[in-house]
Amino acid sequence: MRINHALISLGIVTAVYLGLLVWLDGERGVFALLPTLASAMPVLLVLTVASWLLRYARWWWLLRMAGHPLKGWRSLAAYLAGFAFTATPGKVGELVRIRYYGRQGVPAEAVVAAFVFERMLDLVAVLLLAFLGWGAFGGIYTTLLMFVTVIVAAVLACAFYPMLLQATGDRLAAWSMPRLAAIVRTVCAGVMGLRQWLTFGRVLVSLLFGLAAWGVTAGAFAWLLSELSIDLPWQQALAIYPAAMLAGAASMLPGGLGSTEAVIIALLGDQGVALALASLAAVGIRLATLWFAIVVGLIAVIRLESHDRAHAERRDSSSPA
Repeated sequence: MRINHALISLGIVTAVYLGLLVWLDGERGVFALLPTLASAMPVLLVLTVASWLLRYARWWWLLRMAGHPLKGWRSLAAYLAGFAFTATPGKVGELVRIRYYGRQGVPAEAVVAAFVFERMLDLVAVLLLAFLGWGAFGGIYTTLLMFVTVIVAAVLACAFYPMLLQATGDRLAAWSMPRLAAIVRTVCAGVMGLRQWLTFGRVLVSLLFGLAAWGVTAGAFAWLLSELSIDLPWQQALAIYPAAMLAGAASMLPGGLGSTEAVIIALLGDQGVALALASLAAVGIRLATLWFAIVVGLIAVIRLESHDRAHAERRDSSSPA
């Protein structure tokens, strides 16, 4: 995996995002309200970290059941490293974990399986949280339900009937595309591997972890709305961010950039919230979730790379000439 290329992509995406924020400020004066947001940010960041820890606990549990016990700070750092490139095309960020867990003896297939399984259940958990606002935000929920249903059905179909992915890998190999064929075969093996967790008990526990983790994030957004003096019924306040996240995922844009913020602003606007205040709420929660995650993920990548490089140098220096 070419980390430098991913960093360049991340830099471009960040520059575009900042440019949009500057444009938005010029149009609506959002930056003038940032001091109000700054006072709420520490609480938002703490709640975001709590959500990550819940998600990591589920990840640790899944891989442990698969026969890959995770130990030490490097395991947590490898999980957090997956956030580093969330906003880059192709979801490079999430699968960067293959690089670092591979160095800890966890095969790529197991990482892919855990990744697909947790993402699938996260979609269901976020959809359930979004349903708290059913009836308040128009017909968006029909679209969200269809999106999640299609994704879950596709994952389960590939898990139990992997022939299509296998045939795709064979065809790519025949077309002299060995690297792409290897990627498809790894994904195929990973998707097949998630079947080990498809029992009622394991699915229920994983879903509860997801509801708790994303419930904390939804609660953080609802709390931010109250801090900004945006008065909404609690069900609607909790439902807005999950609904916007699903809409962002459905847009297929990296990290849901732009689309998630637009849906937050639109949903708040439907409730009579002024555009500048709705924009501030959207920017605030995205700074505390997506962009904070990217920063922490990059720190984790740098720490892991430095540690592994130092370990390799020590090993080489101790080897006989």
